[in-house]
Amino acid sequence: MNIRRSVAALSLCAALGAAAAPAAVAEDGPAGRAEGLYGAKDPKFDGVWRQSLALLAQDAVGVTPAKSAIDWLAGQSCADGGFAAYRTDTSTACDPKKGEFTDATAAAVQALAAVGGRSGTVEKGIGWLKGHQNEDGGWGMNPGGPSDANSTAAAIGAFAATGQDPAKVTSATGKGGKTPYDALLALRLGCSAKAEERGAFAYTAAKGEPVANELATASAALAAQGKGFVFETVGKDSGAEPKPLRCEKGKDGDNTPKDAESTPKDAAEAALAHLSRVMSDSDMHLKSALPGAKDQPDFGGTADAVMALAAGEHSAAAGKPLQWLQSEDSGTAAWAKGDPGALAKLILAAHAAGANPRDFGGADLVRQLNATGPKPEAAAPGAESDGNGGSEEKKDDGGGVGGVWWTVGVCAVAGMGIGFLLSGRKRRQL
Repeated sequence: MNIRRSVAALSLCAALGAAAAPAAVAEDGPAGRAEGLYGAKDPKFDGVWRQSLALLAQDAVGVTPAKSAIDWLAGQSCADGGFAAYRTDTSTACDPKKGEFTDATAAAVQALAAVGGRSGTVEKGIGWLKGHQNEDGGWGMNPGGPSDANSTAAAIGAFAATGQDPAKVTSATGKGGKTPYDALLALRLGCSAKAEERGAFAYTAAKGEPVANELATASAALAAQGKGFVFETVGKDSGAEPKPLRCEKGKDGDNTPKDAESTPKDAAEAALAHLSRVMSDSDMHLKSALPGAKDQPDFGGTADAVMALAAGEHSAAAGKPLQWLQSEDSGTAAWAKGDPGALAKLILAAHAAGANPRDFGGADLVRQLNATGPKPEAAAPGAESDGNGGSEEKKDDGGGVGGVWWTVGVCAVAGMGIGFLLSGRKRRQL
């Protein structure tokens, strides 16, 4: 059992497109799909990302992924251990300056660590992340780019997935040996921010005042708890609501944090409170932050928020947006149809919050995911065959949301592009 993020800015779409050649690969199943790859859409922006999420989701629910799917992902690794968004020709060397991405690398590390048998590739991926850590302790989407909350969160998940304490991963450059948590907390909006934005995270440091970003907040809230896409079972929780950031007037009259030293856990709790507050004002879901977009739901971001709330042991708060995602009127089913990255996100969110992904608003997400790629090696022990190598659990009335909830796997974090790599991060404002 094992691991789990969403991301990619609009301003980098052109760079991403230039970094990946057009897909021209062997077919395996649905027309146009590369052998072993999940999803039939052009993978040039999100191939590694969606493949990683698909493997993680399958592993989390007891499905053994196809060997060809694991081989495909491991084969995308560059010589230095990093991963591009997608490599059409893996015999051609990667461009280490612009062709490799933190998010793709971190997601692949989490997935390959989860399924096992690829320790060499995992170790090289971890080495790549350590070698590209910024002076402030974080990571940008591209090597050397300014640290952002989503990429840093993904990297934290990768270290957690491989049994390493992210708090001990320090930058080799600069003074003080900054950690990933230092970079995350530097992006947090504190007591000096508007009351409705306190506890949120900005995507990255920018000129002027930091801007609250819900996708960055969801990713950071999960990572600040030292977790990635899939995490260990933590047991029961009281269902209590997350605690918002507490501020009080300082000697100079300004609002200051109640606690002088804010820990990553404190920051995560305040971020979860912010997310809950935002969703309560919009029918229990996040809305798209894509510039110029209509007032529409952000399904992937909402799933991220569910996972973060579940990881923080706030089952009642996690259950509300999860129920919205399951509702017929939400439009979630149409959004996820045929998209392995989206289906995987929903499976991971349901699994984290204690719901049954094989009966998600009446839909079997696991069966749908399996159908987008090569036939899995095996189903969960004791489960009924779904006809595609996956499995269909017997209905369990106790598997709903609320009360006692369970999460699984070993730790490990935001969607990129036309498929899923950009489906999350392009919504956030830089």
